[in-house]
Amino acid sequence: MTATLERPRTGGSPVVRRRKQSWQRTLYWVATHALGIAMGVMFTLPVLLVLLTSFMQSDQAMTASIWPDVWHIENFAEVFKRAPMLTYMLNSLLYSLLATLGILLSAVPAAYALAKLKWRGQNLAFMLVVVAMMLPPQVTIVPLFDLWVRMGLTGTLVPLIVPYFLFDAFSIFLLRQFFLTIPKDYLDAAKIDGCSEFRVLTRVVVPMAKPGIAAAAMFCFLFTWNDYFGPLLYTAENRDSWTLSLAIASFRGMHHVEWNLTMAATVLTLLPAIVLFVVAQKSLVKGITFTGVKG
Repeated sequence: MTATLERPRTGGSPVVRRRKQSWQRTLYWVATHALGIAMGVMFTLPVLLVLLTSFMQSDQAMTASIWPDVWHIENFAEVFKRAPMLTYMLNSLLYSLLATLGILLSAVPAAYALAKLKWRGQNLAFMLVVVAMMLPPQVTIVPLFDLWVRMGLTGTLVPLIVPYFLFDAFSIFLLRQFFLTIPKDYLDAAKIDGCSEFRVLTRVVVPMAKPGIAAAAMFCFLFTWNDYFGPLLYTAENRDSWTLSLAIASFRGMHHVEWNLTMAATVLTLLPAIVLFVVAQKSLVKGITFTGVKG
């Protein structure tokens, strides 16, 4: 009679153990990121619904059916046939790019003066910037509209673009807070080498503040790209100056709410903003969180 020795159980084969460990890591990751996953799903579903509706037939759009019965890619070509979308897209690009340029030219020097220079009334000026940032735009719309009407510039993009070359409270506040994180030693070293305040700003501060500047520029571009009230107020009387946001709103009325074409136009409007966000995501996050500056 021979005795047989049994090997002690160690929890299964190596393959089973690896699968179990992988499943446990997955569950742990889902548990730690549950809030982020829920918010991601919440924000992604409307965009997905818009995308799916843009490929539907007119009689299927905005019904209980979510998935297109037949994929109609020609909806996007039909959008360009129904309305001059290229003109509207160029107007939106002109408005957003020039407004962003105006933000950089006006807000960067103002933020530098509030953050790094010492002058009488500095705190009062900063408080006025904060007050202007909290001021509802409806308070200033009537006098500004009357001003542009008297100058005969309504019906063009000029009333939308010019104010960004003069003053934007949010961008000044955002950049001022970021400039405060830049060590003063770099500025003092540049001044010892003979740099003027302008050269300190352009050669030292601006390169070190690229994340903050990129965040301010991106906020401005996205706001102006999606702006509806401004173009409606100043350019509604002239179709040649319409932007995409205004064109989409009128698209519904002109074509008896053809939701598939409206959603196709919306997808075309979303694409530049999505591409910009993907490209500048890292700079945006750095600029918002003010996590540090590379020397």
